Amino acid sequence: MLPRMTPIQAITFGAVQGITEFLPISSTAHLILLPAVMHWPDPGLTYDVALHIGTLLAVLIYFAGDLGRLTRAWFQSLVKRDPNDPYQRLAWLIIAGTVPAAVIGVLCEKWVETTLRSPLLIGFNLILVATVILIVDRRANNDGRSWKELNLGDAMAIGFGQAAALIPGFSRSGSTMCVGLLRGLERSAAARISFLLGTPIIFGSAIFKLRHLSHQALPADERSAFIIGIVTSGVVGYACIHFLLGYLSRKPLAVFMVYRIIVGGLVIGLSLAGFLQPPAAVKTARSHSAPHVIAHR
Repeated sequence: MLPRMTPIQAITFGAVQGITEFLPISSTAHLILLPAVMHWPDPGLTYDVALHIGTLLAVLIYFAGDLGRLTRAWFQSLVKRDPNDPYQRLAWLIIAGTVPAAVIGVLCEKWVETTLRSPLLIGFNLILVATVILIVDRRANNDGRSWKELNLGDAMAIGFGQAAALIPGFSRSGSTMCVGLLRGLERSAAARISFLLGTPIIFGSAIFKLRHLSHQALPADERSAFIIGIVTSGVVGYACIHFLLGYLSRKPLAVFMVYRIIVGGLVIGLSLAGFLQPPAAVKTARSHSAPHVIAHR
């Protein structure tokens, strides 16, 4: 059941999800830390579904043109394969790249949920991944390969990068963009592939959770929070996608990595001082919920 949530709490969780799902700063880390810092209840599985639906809608609406062409190209490839059609090739590569995250997510999610969610570890992961991305991004440039030059090796490598985002603090978008840059993609191409590759994962996670909630009737006094979560995460997520694609065409990822390092340092300091502990609800309610693959990291 969804914990009773004020409108302010619902808006805050939705905005945090919308921002951190697509910026390379780890949404899971922020959604774990937010209730711990604010002493709010963990939002629970039901509200988690609302956040996933919102960010899914943001991706579907923003990339409607690309997703429509990819879908048509995939069906066309079943009838007649055209090796010169970049959309046919990309459609199959997205499917291939989704497999590692889906398989590893299903097999390992419950273990991660019960063992790797401490604020101290999240703080360390925020700094570690930020350092790696800073090094990789410093060597990258906008003269790399475009998305039309993506190959199977790229797709699988980025897919395993997406799977690594199962660990709180890693960031799905950060991990996938980092691997894309390592494979020689230009920044904007790495970001676009990250968003497109994340669409099946976000969709699968939302559907998986909805299946386990289908037998539950949402009480009337909780429906407003559910709707607020969808709308807020969707609107904010859409804006963040638009911002990040434009930003990366001109500038590197350094500002986001500096933010990660600052937040990671604060989290480690507060944890060692005993001021920051994981809420009990996070350790119990989520660990007994159904695994939800990899979506917001």
